[in-house]
Amino acid sequence: MKNHVLAILLLLLNLPVSAGRIVTDTVKSQILSSDVTYNVYLPDGFGKNESQRYPVIYLLHGLSDDYRAWRDRGQMQIVVDELIGSGECVPVVIVMPNAGGPDTHNTWNGYFNMPGWSYEDFFFQEFLPTIEKKYRVAGDKEYRAVMGLSMGGGGSTVYCQRHPDMFSSCYAMSPWLDNENNNVGPGGEKDKRYYVCEAVKEHSALRFVEQADDATKEKLRTVKWFFDCGDDDFLFDQSVRMHQLMRSAHIHDELRVRNGTHNWEYWHLALRMALPFASRSFGK
Repeated sequence: MKNHVLAILLLLLNLPVSAGRIVTDTVKSQILSSDVTYNVYLPDGFGKNESQRYPVIYLLHGLSDDYRAWRDRGQMQIVVDELIGSGECVPVVIVMPNAGGPDTHNTWNGYFNMPGWSYEDFFFQEFLPTIEKKYRVAGDKEYRAVMGLSMGGGGSTVYCQRHPDMFSSCYAMSPWLDNENNNVGPGGEKDKRYYVCEAVKEHSALRFVEQADDATKEKLRTVKWFFDCGDDDFLFDQSVRMHQLMRSAHIHDELRVRNGTHNWEYWHLALRMALPFASRSFGK
């Protein structure tokens, strides 16, 4: 019996593991007057069948990071390969756009429109159409998801609030949902950090739910929502408040609170829940 079990284990260890690949490219933006770099994860077998269309996930980084963060610091390819290999996530294209950099006072950060940085216009008018044509994704609400961490978690939430017809699900990790209390600070004197802080305040995801009318609430119910924040995270109260507002508005959402803080250890584990969640939401 022991030999039989050992043989099975050895067989499993020798099974081939399908692995995707990450490529780096740029989109030329007239709106931003610059080239915008991005990474994109392509699942194993991508390109072999030209008629195949894949679901797509837009995976957004946080303040002071860039398009490389999820690949390098989040080790996302390891997670995605494992989840696709185990069947917990369907084969999917995952796009990681650039929306920032480490010098937050002198580099534009953020997913919203602000003076000199019309990123939301770029994302929906230029970036998304270009990506979905180039990588042959399904290209509709049922097979498109958005998720992200911190600034990207807030960006994901607001994108789904303002464009609920575009996304099947939103998974917000440690999301920066509001800056009314200067959680991240007001920034410098009218520098680029100042503008992103003001933009988050202006695009408050919390206030959006508070002020939503019945028609807007009905549209928000067509999105699957998941908020995931550590119990020691400085943005914890915002996720709890969002959950309370969503419940009061009768908009179903999931809230998970785990031991942890605002760091990559937490987000690496969050991704293991986020990808199956998006996968289960495709086609609904």
